[in-house]
Amino acid sequence: MSKLQKILVRARRQVFSEMVGNNPSIFVGEGYDFIELREYMPGDDIRRIDWNITAKMQTPYIKIFREERELNVVIASVLNGSVHFGSKKFKQDVIAEVVAQLSYSTLKNGDLLSSYIFTDKMNAHNKPSKKIHQVQKVVSEILDFNALNQQCDFKVLAETLYKRLKRKSLIIVVGDFFDVPDFKLLARKHEVVAVVVRDHLEENPPQMGFASLVDPESGSTLEGDFNASSISAYAKRVHAHDRELYDAFRKQQIRFTKIYTDSGVSVALRRLFEAK
Repeated sequence: MSKLQKILVRARRQVFSEMVGNNPSIFVGEGYDFIELREYMPGDDIRRIDWNITAKMQTPYIKIFREERELNVVIASVLNGSVHFGSKKFKQDVIAEVVAQLSYSTLKNGDLLSSYIFTDKMNAHNKPSKKIHQVQKVVSEILDFNALNQQCDFKVLAETLYKRLKRKSLIIVVGDFFDVPDFKLLARKHEVVAVVVRDHLEENPPQMGFASLVDPESGSTLEGDFNASSISAYAKRVHAHDRELYDAFRKQQIRFTKIYTDSGVSVALRRLFEAK
């Protein structure tokens, strides 16, 4: 069984037995009688088609009652060079697992799923859909993506999604977040959630003595004596960065969780969304 198949089988088993990522009624149930019309999408209930509007527009439209409005779930994977690392599994593989579980959860809830891959630009985009086979396409794109020597630019991600997403959405950004993003403007318009994927070894590396390390984003080589003192100083910088990162998330009212490459994905996601 391929890596892709293993991830998909495991994710489907977790989601359809435990309902991982169930995030009910974030933007719904406000008690209005307003009815929204939108174009029919494969998977929609044909009984909701508005035949009068459909006849006028020459394309199928369905009725959406506000109290029954489905979520528009957008999953953005950030695949810069540093995700090509892991002591047990590559962070890129864990990101694929996270996206698989969130995608299946979205479709099981009857919500619309769209996905993006970002580095310092938008690399891939899958339009909103309710088709189950889209999950395989999304996860395959993540696993096949060559992240080495790719840079991260959260400003591009935030500006792109702000401009492209006209409808209020649940945006889930998945990456290792070694840069602190400014999602303040994006979070005013949408519900933003962050999933931080890390490896224990990159936060608390062992003493290595004299060694050469290659930066997976820039490709540059760093040589030096990675002794107890330098390793301790590095670990302190990582922890200080994470404190700044978490403070930024809280100020911007962004829910977040951290998942390590050797920990369970489903448990962390369930806790994240049940804490709403």
